Amino acid sequence: MTSYDYDLFVIGAGSGGVRAARIASGHGARVAIAEEYRVGGTCVIRGCVPKKLLVFGSHFREDLEDAASYGWLGVEPRFDWPTLRDNVQREVSRLNAAYSATLEKHRVEILLERAIFLDAHTLEVGGRRVSAKYILVATGGHPITPTYPGAELGFNSNDAFLLERLPRLP
Repeated sequence: MTSYDYDLFVIGAGSGGVRAARIASGHGARVAIAEEYRVGGTCVIRGCVPKKLLVFGSHFREDLEDAASYGWLGVEPRFDWPTLRDNVQREVSRLNAAYSATLEKHRVEILLERAIFLDAHTLEVGGRRVSAKYILVATGGHPITPTYPGAELGFNSNDAFLLERLPRLP
Protein backbone atom coordinates (compact mmCIF):
# COMPACT_ATOMS: atom_id res chain seq x y z
CA MET A 1 0.00 0.00 0.00
CA THR A 2 1.41 3.38 -1.04
CA SER A 3 1.78 6.04 1.61
CA TYR A 4 1.09 9.67 0.68
CA ASP A 5 1.69 12.95 2.51
CA TYR A 6 -1.96 13.88 1.97
CA ASP A 7 -5.20 12.18 1.05
CA LEU A 8 -6.19 15.23 -1.02
CA PHE A 9 -4.07 18.05 -2.35
CA VAL A 10 -5.94 21.00 -3.88
CA ILE A 11 -4.29 23.37 -6.35
CA GLY A 12 -6.12 26.69 -6.21
CA ALA A 13 -7.73 28.34 -3.20
CA GLY A 14 -10.76 29.93 -4.80
CA SER A 15 -14.29 29.18 -3.67
CA GLY A 16 -14.35 25.69 -5.23
CA GLY A 17 -10.92 24.64 -4.00
CA VAL A 18 -11.52 25.97 -0.49
CA ARG A 19 -14.86 24.18 -0.22
CA ALA A 20 -13.46 20.90 -1.51
CA ALA A 21 -10.56 21.08 0.95
CA ARG A 22 -12.82 21.97 3.86
CA ILE A 23 -15.37 19.23 3.15
CA ALA A 24 -12.70 16.56 2.63
CA SER A 25 -10.99 17.54 5.87
CA GLY A 26 -14.34 17.41 7.63
CA HIS A 27 -14.57 13.77 6.59
CA GLY A 28 -11.18 13.04 8.14
CA ALA A 29 -8.92 13.40 5.10
CA ARG A 30 -5.40 14.85 5.41
CA VAL A 31 -5.64 17.89 3.14
CA ALA A 32 -3.36 20.63 1.83
CA ILE A 33 -4.05 23.46 -0.57
CA ALA A 34 -1.65 25.47 -2.71
CA GLU A 35 -2.33 29.03 -3.82
CA GLU A 36 0.28 31.20 -5.45
CA TYR A 37 -1.44 34.53 -4.82
CA ARG A 38 -4.12 35.01 -2.15
CA VAL A 39 -6.74 32.70 -0.68
CA GLY A 40 -10.21 33.50 -1.99
CA GLY A 41 -9.88 33.18 -5.76
CA THR A 42 -10.88 35.44 -8.59
CA CYS A 43 -14.33 36.35 -7.26
CA VAL A 44 -13.15 37.43 -3.82
CA ILE A 45 -9.73 38.87 -4.67
CA ARG A 46 -10.10 40.50 -8.10
CA GLY A 47 -13.59 40.00 -9.41
CA CYS A 48 -17.10 39.92 -7.99
CA VAL A 49 -16.49 41.33 -4.52
CA PRO A 50 -14.28 44.31 -5.37
CA LYS A 51 -16.45 45.09 -8.43
CA LYS A 52 -19.61 45.16 -6.31
CA LEU A 53 -17.95 47.42 -3.75
CA LEU A 54 -16.92 49.83 -6.51
CA VAL A 55 -20.43 49.82 -7.97
CA PHE A 56 -21.89 50.43 -4.50
CA GLY A 57 -19.49 53.35 -4.00
CA SER A 58 -20.36 54.81 -7.41
CA HIS A 59 -24.01 55.35 -6.45
CA PHE A 60 -23.37 57.80 -3.62
CA ARG A 61 -22.99 60.86 -5.85
CA GLU A 62 -26.58 60.52 -7.07
CA ASP A 63 -27.81 59.92 -3.52
CA LEU A 64 -25.97 62.99 -2.24
CA GLU A 65 -27.36 65.12 -5.09
CA ASP A 66 -30.88 63.98 -4.17
CA ALA A 67 -30.29 64.63 -0.45
CA ALA A 68 -31.32 68.30 -0.64
CA SER A 69 -34.86 67.33 -1.60
CA TYR A 70 -34.98 65.34 1.64
CA GLY A 71 -33.80 68.19 3.83
CA TRP A 72 -30.05 67.52 3.77
CA LEU A 73 -28.59 70.91 2.94
CA GLY A 74 -24.99 71.84 2.25
CA VAL A 75 -23.88 68.35 1.23
CA GLU A 76 -21.08 68.83 -1.30
CA PRO A 77 -20.04 65.55 -2.94
CA ARG A 78 -16.30 65.15 -3.45
CA PHE A 79 -14.90 61.85 -4.65
CA ASP A 80 -11.48 60.49 -3.67
CA TRP A 81 -10.43 57.41 -5.69
CA PRO A 82 -7.50 56.38 -3.42
CA THR A 83 -9.85 56.21 -0.41
CA LEU A 84 -12.33 53.97 -2.23
CA ARG A 85 -9.56 51.83 -3.80
CA ASP A 86 -7.80 51.33 -0.46
CA ASN A 87 -11.02 50.49 1.39
CA VAL A 88 -11.95 47.94 -1.28
CA GLN A 89 -8.50 46.36 -0.90
CA ARG A 90 -8.92 46.38 2.89
CA GLU A 91 -12.16 44.38 2.51
CA VAL A 92 -10.47 41.98 0.08
CA SER A 93 -7.70 41.46 2.66
CA ARG A 94 -10.30 40.81 5.36
CA LEU A 95 -11.98 38.17 3.20
CA ASN A 96 -8.60 36.61 2.34
CA ALA A 97 -7.95 36.29 6.09
CA ALA A 98 -11.43 34.83 6.68
CA TYR A 99 -10.97 32.18 3.98
CA SER A 100 -7.53 31.33 5.39
CA ALA A 101 -8.94 31.08 8.92
CA THR A 102 -11.67 28.72 7.70
CA LEU A 103 -9.05 26.43 6.15
CA GLU A 104 -6.90 26.53 9.28
CA LYS A 105 -9.93 25.77 11.47
CA HIS A 106 -10.55 22.69 9.34
CA ARG A 107 -6.90 21.59 9.63
CA VAL A 108 -6.09 22.21 5.97
CA GLU A 109 -2.42 23.01 5.42
CA ILE A 110 -2.08 26.18 3.31
CA LEU A 111 0.95 26.47 1.04
CA LEU A 112 1.22 29.93 -0.52
CA GLU A 113 3.25 28.70 -3.46
CA ARG A 114 2.77 27.52 -7.02
CA ALA A 115 2.24 23.75 -7.34
CA ILE A 116 3.88 21.92 -10.25
CA PHE A 117 3.05 18.34 -11.20
CA LEU A 118 5.97 15.91 -11.16
CA ASP A 119 3.78 12.86 -11.72
CA ALA A 120 0.20 11.73 -11.09
CA HIS A 121 0.64 11.79 -7.30
CA THR A 122 3.62 14.10 -6.73
CA LEU A 123 3.91 17.87 -6.78
CA GLU A 124 6.67 20.36 -6.21
CA VAL A 125 5.43 23.22 -4.06
CA GLY A 126 7.88 25.95 -3.16
CA GLY A 127 10.88 23.67 -3.62
CA ARG A 128 9.28 20.91 -1.53
CA ARG A 129 8.03 17.58 -2.89
CA VAL A 130 4.63 16.48 -1.66
CA SER A 131 2.48 13.51 -2.58
CA ALA A 132 -1.25 12.94 -2.46
CA LYS A 133 -3.59 10.09 -3.27
CA TYR A 134 -5.87 12.58 -5.03
CA ILE A 135 -4.99 15.94 -6.56
CA LEU A 136 -7.74 18.39 -7.43
CA VAL A 137 -6.93 21.14 -9.92
CA ALA A 138 -9.19 24.07 -9.06
CA THR A 139 -7.23 26.93 -10.57
CA GLY A 140 -10.00 28.76 -12.36
CA GLY A 141 -8.95 31.09 -15.13
CA HIS A 142 -6.85 34.15 -15.76
CA PRO A 143 -7.24 37.14 -18.05
CA ILE A 144 -5.61 37.17 -21.45
CA THR A 145 -4.79 40.41 -23.22
CA PRO A 146 -5.84 40.28 -26.86
CA THR A 147 -3.28 40.97 -29.59
CA TYR A 148 -5.06 43.51 -31.78
CA PRO A 149 -4.12 47.19 -32.23
CA GLY A 150 -5.21 49.28 -29.26
CA ALA A 151 -5.40 46.36 -26.82
CA GLU A 152 -2.63 47.96 -24.76
CA LEU A 153 -5.06 50.76 -23.88
CA GLY A 154 -7.26 48.36 -21.93
CA PHE A 155 -6.73 46.69 -18.60
CA ASN A 156 -8.15 43.69 -16.78
CA SER A 157 -9.57 43.21 -13.30
CA ASN A 158 -6.15 42.21 -11.98
CA ASP A 159 -5.07 45.78 -12.77
CA ALA A 160 -8.30 47.79 -12.45
CA PHE A 161 -8.69 47.52 -8.69
CA LEU A 162 -5.17 48.82 -8.06
CA LEU A 163 -5.04 51.85 -10.38
CA GLU A 164 -3.15 54.80 -8.94
CA ARG A 165 -5.71 57.15 -10.48
CA LEU A 166 -8.88 56.80 -12.51
CA PRO A 167 -8.49 56.88 -16.30
CA ARG A 168 -9.77 60.04 -17.97
CA LEU A 169 -11.96 60.05 -21.05
CA PRO A 170 -10.33 61.54 -24.15
